[in-house]
Amino acid sequence: MLFPSSWLQGASRGEAIACELRLRIISGTLRPGEVLSENRIAADFDSSRSPVREALRTLSNEGLIRLERMGVVVIGLKIKDVEELYDVRFLIESFVQQRLAGDVPEQLITQLSNVIDKMDLAGRHQDAVEFAYQDLTFHETIIEAAQHSRILHLWRSIRYVVMTVMLLTTRRVFIQGEQKVSAVIGKHRLLIEALQSGDKTRIQAGVRTYFQDSGKTLHESFDS
Repeated sequence: MLFPSSWLQGASRGEAIACELRLRIISGTLRPGEVLSENRIAADFDSSRSPVREALRTLSNEGLIRLERMGVVVIGLKIKDVEELYDVRFLIESFVQQRLAGDVPEQLITQLSNVIDKMDLAGRHQDAVEFAYQDLTFHETIIEAAQHSRILHLWRSIRYVVMTVMLLTTRRVFIQGEQKVSAVIGKHRLLIEALQSGDKTRIQAGVRTYFQDSGKTLHESFDS
């Protein structure tokens, strides 16, 4: 289980270690209750202990591990945690799209359309990693366009966990075949159409439908 190296450009050593450990934890490779040590992690990653400590602080702040005197205890991410994470995403995206309604920059629509084109290309090439990255970019582009510093701060606090969940769920989507991949792309096109309409009721309904559908995929990937 490797975190995509293409997603780590510009990342510090500690951030890179956190990304890989996060993926192992969320995927279940590292099980809840498992105890790790700084020395073991440093050896696994051929790293000094300073970047490891940086990574562990990050994961502890995200609630994925618990730091104890005996070592690091894996907490993991239950389906309830993932659902709550997507509740936060729903609240963020509902707010930002309502904020943009009626004054949607044409440049934003162009950017989102270009991202969907990249998703389509990744789908045709069976590239789940690139597809997941473009999926994240789509939603992040909308959030940033709202120009709301506190919402952006909230988004960034969950971004890396969301990114990891997206990677895992996208891999699941690709296993289900081209029709499922096309359906995901279609959901994103509907979000653009709703946003472009400027109709707040349509936008709200579109965001709600999107996250309801995403919830089904979450359960398929994380139900345990």
